[in-house]
Amino acid sequence: MGDPPIPRAPEVPYAMWQWVLDTYRERIVDSGREPLFLLLLGLISSFLFIRFSVRMIRRGTSWWPGNVQPGGLHIHHVVFGQTLILICGVGAFTVRGDGGQLWNVLAGGFGIGAGLVLDEFALVLHLEDVYWSEQGRKSVDAVILAVAVIGLLLVGELPLGGFKARLTAGQLVGAGILLLLVAVTLFKGKLWTGLLGVMLPPLAMVGAVRLARPQSPWARWRYRARPKRMARAERRDARIHRRLVTAKTSFYNVLAGAPDTAPPGEAPADGTAPDGAAPAAPPASPPRPRPRRPPRRNRPRSPSRHPRPRPPVRCPPGAAAAPSAPSGTSGSPPCSTWWPD
Repeated sequence: MGDPPIPRAPEVPYAMWQWVLDTYRERIVDSGREPLFLLLLGLISSFLFIRFSVRMIRRGTSWWPGNVQPGGLHIHHVVFGQTLILICGVGAFTVRGDGGQLWNVLAGGFGIGAGLVLDEFALVLHLEDVYWSEQGRKSVDAVILAVAVIGLLLVGELPLGGFKARLTAGQLVGAGILLLLVAVTLFKGKLWTGLLGVMLPPLAMVGAVRLARPQSPWARWRYRARPKRMARAERRDARIHRRLVTAKTSFYNVLAGAPDTAPPGEAPADGTAPDGAAPAAPPASPPRPRPRRPPRRNRPRSPSRHPRPRPPVRCPPGAAAAPSAPSGTSGSPPCSTWWPD
């Protein structure tokens, strides 16, 4: 028997697309995970779209629609996300029995709303508009964490190892040990490792065994009396973590845009005005501090240019007044007996 015929060029894309459909039907539809997949797809799609939209608005593109401002009131897209989550969530709980395609529609809408809400997670956390500041990067962290958790659920990973219909003592003990490892990892300053360790137990074990970060609570509690271990943690943090932070910052700049280098309304460090505003005037030099005068009781008395006139001397009753001294000469008081005030 000869070799099977090699598919021609036009048949290759069709074969790949058929393979994708068969895999989707086998891994997603037949396993009952299609609503979860559509939720994840809606979350990623809405996040990418809204990030593209706000970057176009930030750039000032004339042909792109601007912000939604009815009556001058700027409505953030987190409001639309919350509304969509509420509608789709209540609708999913309202459907009875096998929802079929309706559940898929509600799951996709819920994912779209979740993407809009998580994109402004930092605004909700700080209760102020920090979208383009460094604090606004927490929104991207929240989106990536949500995508990772939903993706792990989609491939079959369950939190705390999963539970069966009937709980056993071994499952409870295993879940307790895993939670302890996750807590140790979080106290060591490894946020991503600890949160994902709830779904992946080996990751929590590695995070709990490795050295803590120098700024973590675990390092403050355990490494103060161990200077060598603290030095090892600092060297490891400088060698590995800073490189990861640099790579993460570059990836976030491409994905979500670079943050502002100066707070809103202030001129950045290079002197240019933010968002096309007029350049700000240079800050005035601070006033010179006035020298503090010493307390009155310790202040030296300055010599007077003119002598203070002596008060008139009163003669006591019965005392004879002495003749006054000639002017310009020093003499005795006008009374024979001195009587001060």
